[in-house]
Amino acid sequence: MSKSDWVSTSMPYLVPREKSGADPWSAETAAKGRRGTQRIAHAGEVSPPDEVAELLGLPDGEDVVVRRRVMYLDEQPCELTDTYYPSRIARGTPLAGTARIRGGAVTLLAELGHVGVRIREDVIARLPNAEEAETLRIEEGEPVLQLTRLTLDSEDRPIQVDIMAMPSQRQRLRYELRIG
Repeated sequence: MSKSDWVSTSMPYLVPREKSGADPWSAETAAKGRRGTQRIAHAGEVSPPDEVAELLGLPDGEDVVVRRRVMYLDEQPCELTDTYYPSRIARGTPLAGTARIRGGAVTLLAELGHVGVRIREDVIARLPNAEEAETLRIEEGEPVLQLTRLTLDSEDRPIQVDIMAMPSQRQRLRYELRIG
């Protein structure tokens, strides 16, 4: 892997942080001597894609709050992330706006009484659509990794779905599990 590659782990994005601290992306990249920034391209209520509605267990016609972000590593776009929340959780909160959230969204969710205790992630490789290829600055035929993360609370209620697209040539996903 070259300097432009990134090894991604999920754990920093699952645990609430100090509200006064940096968001997980900025903190993780800084700890590795890199610069991570993000641009919130859109935030607000939308009709969810079918996959998201199913993962969140929503009835037909129920909207969600989405935060669409472009993540940058050393000024280069490295990930597109759409994070979806049930409207009952996120409507009227900073999750529905484009301002940065101190400590990150997981910290805000915990403050609102929604703590994730179980995560399910699915990873697939696929071809990007034209907008994804342009935004990530990759060729249309270059595959992306799509990571779909479902976060559930202590009562197994879905509180968040993330759908991320990353250039496969510049990304490695690492999973470390502790048993027992």
